[in-house]
Amino acid sequence: MGKWKQHILSAKITWSRLTEDELLKCGGQVGRLVALVQERYAIVRAEAYRQVKVFIGRLQR
Repeated sequence: MGKWKQHILSAKITWSRLTEDELLKCGGQVGRLVALVQERYAIVRAEAYRQVKVFIGRLQR
């Protein structure tokens, strides 16, 4: 996700438990974002991946 900084607000709205600093550090890398979502929301990796995929799909519209 090349324009990650532009999407941080959307990510914060989607996952309010993630901090802006964490989102900046992940740099839009899918694997890192999945790990953050999984950890903060105590969900299985497959569900975190699904949520990230849906989020990315919305951004690409």
